Amino acid sequence: MARVGYDRGVNAPLSITTADAAGVATIVDWAAAEGWNPGLHDAAAFHAADPGGFLLGSIDGEPVGAISVVSFGPAFCFLGLYIVRPEWRGRGHGLAMWRAGIALAGQRTIGLDGVVERQGDYAQSGFTLVRRNVRYGGTGGGVPDGGRGVVVVALTDVNRAAILDYDAGIFPARRERFLDAWLGMPGSHGLAALRDGDLVAFGVARQCRVGVKVGPLFADDEATAQALFAGFSAWTGDQPIFLDVPEPNAAARRLAERHEMSPVFETARMYRGEAPAEPVERIFGVTTFELG
Repeated sequence: MARVGYDRGVNAPLSITTADAAGVATIVDWAAAEGWNPGLHDAAAFHAADPGGFLLGSIDGEPVGAISVVSFGPAFCFLGLYIVRPEWRGRGHGLAMWRAGIALAGQRTIGLDGVVERQGDYAQSGFTLVRRNVRYGGTGGGVPDGGRGVVVVALTDVNRAAILDYDAGIFPARRERFLDAWLGMPGSHGLAALRDGDLVAFGVARQCRVGVKVGPLFADDEATAQALFAGFSAWTGDQPIFLDVPEPNAAARRLAERHEMSPVFETARMYRGEAPAEPVERIFGVTTFELG
């Protein structure tokens, strides 16, 4: 790990370094212990997105805290995985990690999905609330739905450039390295929808510590999103299934409710700097609360 900073906690010195791949895996394990239910193979995809974007705070060589600020180019980054291990809380280490993460962002706009009770803290650091994201949970099952006027295909059958371009029209920045890792991770199922040969939706379902999460689920319209989600639900079988929905997208909420899913958790989507103009009506499932 490369040393990037040094700060002092209340009772002991805290060394802040860049996490390597093994360190990111440790951070994701902490996220699981917090009940965040990460995917089984999230760590490798996260690290591939930005190998310099994950910080570990250690005391005498023992990791005690973390934060990620993953850069998606010169103008945008996303903050997540902000964790201090329970036995080390209340000593100032969280604030030290926070400051190091904000410094890592430089002049980029920073996005985050924060728990509701921390909105006030984030606002004090210059973050502005844009919307709620609501996690819906239910049980998979059913049969695939071919949709109306679209052809549902395996994501691997779609040209990579078309996927990257479609994603860049929705996510605030191009994220080729992340998508290359995310779309091909083990234990995942990717689908796309074509209309007259053009890509009009794509998504990924992945195995998590508990059940399956769908994300991203990007689509031009509700019927097309429904066609993909039905395929993901059928693939999930009788496991729990989760979809993180932007609250302003009424069509996405209807889709979740149609599949007898209910809200189980929510976050505050906030930005520091100029908030991107996201087409929320095409976001039926957020990719991941950790990386945006």
